[in-house]
Amino acid sequence: MIKIKNIIGICGSASRNSANLSILKWISELDKVNFNLEIVNDLTELPHFKTELTDKNVPEQIIDFRNKIENADGIIICTPEYVFSIPSGLKNMIEWCVSTTVLSNKPIGLITASASGEKAHEELKLIMETVQTKFTDETTLLIQGIKGKVGKNGKISDKKTEAELKKFVESFEKWTEMLTANTL
Repeated sequence: MIKIKNIIGICGSASRNSANLSILKWISELDKVNFNLEIVNDLTELPHFKTELTDKNVPEQIIDFRNKIENADGIIICTPEYVFSIPSGLKNMIEWCVSTTVLSNKPIGLITASASGEKAHEELKLIMETVQTKFTDETTLLIQGIKGKVGKNGKISDKKTEAELKKFVESFEKWTEMLTANTL
């Protein structure tokens, strides 16, 4: 029997009702049987990264966030592209984790959902590889033209996108199960 995994879903968007948040909510509803998805949608609430606070006098909010990441069985990041890059809130969150090992060897799924998203998707994969998370081509997904694929009601309106997301979730589940089984 497969143990239900605790997954953290991180929304990189600074917008309250973004398509990226809708995607994470859709994933959480799709697959409650095999994992619990706790969505983090408030990256702008994290303090701005300061190198001198990374190891000493670390803000309590950052300690709590790092613990949440460390205790998760895996992570799904869903983000838009802002000016050909990842959003500053997402970059800030990653910077707070760099001096630790909370992301090292963590199974991760990466979704970039934006107008184009190509540059941000490549950048996100490079950053996640640099901080030593574990992902495959099957656990990454670029969704271009997202505004035409998620309605104002937050529902995915494009069948191809829905099928791609289902395949992504299936691959992420298998990847997370394989990696966590190998660490026991």
